Parts: sequence; structure tokens; C-alpha cells
Amino acid sequence: MRTTLEEQGRREADHLEKWIASAVDILGDDLLLIGRQVSTRTGRLDLLALDRNGNTVIIELKRGVVPREALAQAIDYASDVATWTIERLSEECFGYRSKNLEEIFLERFPDSIMDGITVNGAQRILLVGLALDPALERMIGWLSDKYDIGINAVLLQYARTSSGDEVLMQTTVFPEEIVIEKTKRQKKFQIPRSDEPGHHDFETLRRLWLEYLNNGSYTAKGLREVMLPLCLQNPKVSREMLKAALVAKGLSENSTKAGFQLSALSGQINNKVNDFLRQVIAYEYPNNSWEKENYRIVDDYRDFVEELLEREGPP
Repeated sequence: MRTTLEEQGRREADHLEKWIASAVDILGDDLLLIGRQVSTRTGRLDLLALDRNGNTVIIELKRGVVPREALAQAIDYASDVATWTIERLSEECFGYRSKNLEEIFLERFPDSIMDGITVNGAQRILLVGLALDPALERMIGWLSDKYDIGINAVLLQYARTSSGDEVLMQTTVFPEEIVIEKTKRQKKFQIPRSDEPGHHDFETLRRLWLEYLNNGSYTAKGLREVMLPLCLQNPKVSREMLKAALVAKGLSENSTKAGFQLSALSGQINNKVNDFLRQVIAYEYPNNSWEKENYRIVDDYRDFVEELLEREGPP
């Protein structure tokens, strides 16, 4: 029997959101849900996911017609999520799923090539409801066609069987492969990258490093326990050496998962705002434009690194 969620007394947060969270594949076969009712600077977004390319996916749900105002709301959320580091996403993931981001990502996408993934390099928006405001459909098409923004709408059909079972079926406004391709070309919300080192004075550099190493993140732990000690012991440290050390230290279960963690660490090093990391750690790109190799400590900072590793606790 065709009916509506409203007629059956079903609410967005208590029913629709819960159903989709338990079976997110109804929205697409390349989604990994990492958060529900996620806090942003301007409100709570309904669902947050990653796709197999590492892009964040902002999902807004309505139990009836999706109004055009929902688009502005989703763009607002996306502009905030675009600034999040992998540590922030990892915290959201662990809080929601009680598993590390790299672990759950590899479980969901076991065939992914970890070393080539930039987490949160771009954002996608999914608006979900039982119907679309006609103006909203026009706006989505315009943003998609003219600006290559990865945005789509998923329309759900709700039915109740004679035995009382509830069924959701979906159609998308645009073919999902087209939206994914546009996301690959998206330039609006990419995290700024840089290979330029910082030029901080010693005290500022020391403070920035101590704050980073003591922030409790996975990448901070990888720097402190693996990369910096290896770089002190060797003139150059390869990716394979780092992956083996991550496994040996118990920070990764195997080489594949170590590759993901190393990609996350690598991304933090060339995040533009982290120029203090590049002031101390140098690297090369001998094989691929996205693949760092031959990490080393800049000669003038070897004593500085030894002091960092000897010190414990906040600055």
C-alpha cells in the first residue's frame, strides 16, 4: 500500500534517519556512514559519510518534500566539513562506530588503493526525501551542470505491506556515476596543500610541535612513535620502512592498513596550515606526484627532534 511517512506518524530523526543509517546502501553503493546528527558550526547535519575516493558526503533528510531551503543548509554544512582534518573525521567516526576510521574504511572498501586517497579532498551533497520542490530540482541541475558541484537528490518511495512491513525504494535525480565524476573535478572545497616549509622562530616552532604531538590524534602518535625515531636512525626513510614500523609498533594490523595510516600522516604533513611540520621533515616525490618518499629530518633540527621525543605532556 502506497502511503507517506507523515500519514504513518513516522518522523525524520526517529524513523527515516534511523532506517537509512542501518541500510545506507539505499542512497548509493559507495557510501561509508561515519556520523549521525553531526555538530557543525551552524547546526547538526543528519548523516555524514565517506565515499570510496575519501570524499565526505553530506546527507540531509526530509520525510516529505525536500524544500529549496535544504540546499542552502547542506551547502552551509559542506563548507564547514570542508575545513575538517582527518583527525576530526576520525573522532566523529570513532564516536559513532567505535572503530578507527582507517579500520572501518578498509572493511567497507577492501579493494581501495590506500596510498592514493586524500580524505576530505572534496565534498558531495545528497538531499533525500519523498519529493523535490520543483525549484530545488532546477537549482541542483544548474549547480551540477555549470559548476561541477557533486550534488544529487535521492527520492524515496515509502510503502506498507498487508503484513505491516515497511518498505523504502529509491530513485536518483541524476545518475550517480555522473555526480561522482563531477566530484573528481570539484575545486570549490579542497583542502589547501603545500610543500613549502615554515619559517618559524625556535620557540614558536617548539610550541607548535608540542601542541601537535600531544593532541591525541593517530597521526600525532605515528609521528612521535614511528616517523621521527626512524628519521633519527636513518638518513632517509622509505614508505616501506614506515609501513613496516607501523605494524611492528602495533599501530596498524597489516601493511595495507599501514598504507592508509601513512597516507593520512602524509596528508597532514603537506596540509598547508602545517608548515611547521615541513620545517623539520623533508621528503621527495620520486615515483608519483601524490606519493611522498625518502623522508628525512632537516639537518638543523636533529637536536630539536631529540628534545621533542624526550619531552612528555603538554607544552
